[in-house]
Amino acid sequence: MRVLHVAAEVYPHVKTGGLADVVGALPVAQAHLGIDARLLLPGMPALRAALEAPRIVADVGPAFGAARVRLLQGRLARLDLPVWLIDAPLLYDRGGNPYHHADGSEWPDNLQRYGLLGWVATQLASGALDPDWAPDVVHAHDWHAGIACAYLSAHAATARSVFTVHNLAYQGLFPHQDAALLGLSSRFMSSAGLEFHGQLSFMKAGLKFADHITTVSPRYAKEMATPEFGHGLDGVVRARAGAVSGILNGIDTTVWNPAADPLLACRYDADSLEGKAQCKSALQAEAGLEPLQDAPLLLALSRLTHQKGLDLLLQALPGWLALGGQLVVQGSGDAALEQAFRDAAQAHPGQVAAFIGYDEQRAHRLVAGADLIAVPSRFEPCGLTQLYGLRYGTLPVVRHVGGLADTVQEASVERLDALEGNGFVFDQDDPGALLQALDRAARAWRNQDRRSTLQRVGMRQDHSWAAPARAFASLYGSLLQALPGIGSFRAAPPGGYRGG
Repeated sequence: MRVLHVAAEVYPHVKTGGLADVVGALPVAQAHLGIDARLLLPGMPALRAALEAPRIVADVGPAFGAARVRLLQGRLARLDLPVWLIDAPLLYDRGGNPYHHADGSEWPDNLQRYGLLGWVATQLASGALDPDWAPDVVHAHDWHAGIACAYLSAHAATARSVFTVHNLAYQGLFPHQDAALLGLSSRFMSSAGLEFHGQLSFMKAGLKFADHITTVSPRYAKEMATPEFGHGLDGVVRARAGAVSGILNGIDTTVWNPAADPLLACRYDADSLEGKAQCKSALQAEAGLEPLQDAPLLLALSRLTHQKGLDLLLQALPGWLALGGQLVVQGSGDAALEQAFRDAAQAHPGQVAAFIGYDEQRAHRLVAGADLIAVPSRFEPCGLTQLYGLRYGTLPVVRHVGGLADTVQEASVERLDALEGNGFVFDQDDPGALLQALDRAARAWRNQDRRSTLQRVGMRQDHSWAAPARAFASLYGSLLQALPGIGSFRAAPPGGYRGG
């Protein structure tokens, strides 16, 4: 079975969030099952620099506003899988991140940048760009790749399409008057297609035209169909109800492994937890916190946005400090939240520390050194930080939404006795409810027997990519059985096509 993953990010080369971790791990796990999994990515500078033994597969020529587009193939370190990069310097060779300028504004040509990504995926699926390999399944990740599903539908491609929603809140919205830049017929631009409240939505393209839609947890698959969590697309999701499922994300347990992590002050595992205390001491020293082993150290490792509920944590902070706790935060995002955490660190030296920005290596030290990890999200498709916490014996405190509800169960005395509870959960979007959960967590943490039992329960749970990889393999197989191919195609891109 041949599967092409189409995405805008991949760990460790280009990363703005959990999407990169998924794209960097799921295809590798699928390869271990014997699937011929490969990647298509836009040629961001970091990816072009990391591509090993590149060769030119096709000279596309001018397309999507770029004067020169080429398709390169090679391999990326760590993945050991074939990777195609779209070499289009005018569209991709720039600073900032994949979606935004350094000042936070969106790139004005994102429609062309990710329209090209979807179009190239479709051409690969047809064999028009690389005659040596064509996928049976095109797996498009989030809005950046959603338009691939529309192109595949428009050209009656043989390959089946799977679209994974990583976060429905980010929808890839563009002016409707730019529709001609995509080269799709007008029927795709109606309300039955990409049109969304007078704009074009790449997220809606995936939802409408993929053969199957997945999202990153079973609960979020249900939440997307509700007005509360559907972000205006809940009706589209409900209309595709029979083609929507949730497959819980995993984590890369070769990267996140406290027994082998080279970034830690001391390694440890579920059978020997002593090293975690040394990691805590090292973190307190790094963060400038008082060296108190008996103070529960709480971590928030997150984008600083309204979605992530970090304002709730700020409101609960006085109560947490009154309980004798410490707090360390790493993240970036909303400027007001960034400043609020800086102010909190200045107001409470030795008790609160804030690292504004993101440092992947420090993230490992943070998760290993903290006692508790807070994920108070208002909505959370899956969440990975709570899984990192479980893996490192750092007890999660989460809101009962999305993938957080699927992965963290309240550690009541009864559940703990049955070795079922693994963290602490609150329901309401309210700082008081969060503080109550933090209080329960702190009391459990201060009980050495409960603490070690909880840590071992979480550390021994399997949150690897093995089970999700098998679930996707089963899904792909069912699509290939149920939907026979209808033919191949060859099409010119907006802007012209040469060779291939």
